[in-house]
Amino acid sequence: MSKWLKRIRGAVGMGVTWALAWGFVGAVGALQGLVFGALNGGAVYFVNSVLSFALAGLIGGSAFSVVLGIAGRRHTFDDLSLPRFAGWGALSALLMFVPTAALFGVQLLTPEALVTTALVVGLGAGSAAGSLALARRADDSELLDAGADVAEVGLTKEETRRLLGR
Repeated sequence: MSKWLKRIRGAVGMGVTWALAWGFVGAVGALQGLVFGALNGGAVYFVNSVLSFALAGLIGGSAFSVVLGIAGRRHTFDDLSLPRFAGWGALSALLMFVPTAALFGVQLLTPEALVTTALVVGLGAGSAAGSLALARRADDSELLDAGADVAEVGLTKEETRRLLGR
């Protein structure tokens, strides 16, 4: 498979993964809104909330994949720190949300818009951290599935330095 097809497949996969997670958050928020709002809006409100969050997650995950491809191009998942990864996720969500909100005429400096922006940025950071955790877990399980002996895997230079106290 060509390099570009792999990148596109990765961006779509990341977007779908984020869409599932964000759709779940939208469902929880919609249920809370339905309960505390005396069930105003009903099923239409619930479906709109889930689909809106899922679409935002799809776009945000795809944007994160592009940011990751640019910023983390020469690094393995073990090289990347969780805070840096989460920061890239927050940046991706912000880069996705602000132009979209402006396109739909949302006033960005209102309290509601600032709260929504903070929620989206938090979702982006959390989704990125979760993506890194899943990627590292997949790398670890691939090593175990391949039947690699621990001695064959070895330590990275950083792990060796830490182990020897250098």
